[in-house]
Amino acid sequence: MDQGGEPPVFSASAESDGDHLRVVVTGEVDTATADTMLQTALREPAGRLTLDLRAVTFFDSAAIHAVVRLARQFSGTLTVLPSRQVNRVLEISGLAEQDWLGRA
Repeated sequence: MDQGGEPPVFSASAESDGDHLRVVVTGEVDTATADTMLQTALREPAGRLTLDLRAVTFFDSAAIHAVVRLARQFSGTLTVLPSRQVNRVLEISGLAEQDWLGRA
């Protein structure tokens, strides 16, 4: 159903503060954009990563795969801040209890 609005625009930006990298992602993370999110997070060396997904409107299996890869890369130092939609997808996929998932 078309509601006349603009489609969500994907973006992934990174900012570094010492060894902490914060990646802010907006829009739809799917097969076409998940690798961009992943590469943005891996672009700079970092000891800790915060993946801010609070403005993500769609999240598919490619996005889940990218987050799981980041969880392995940043074992014990990843924090994912989910939107309501991302949180629901992670619940359905059985990942809602991961220690890297930030709680609202």
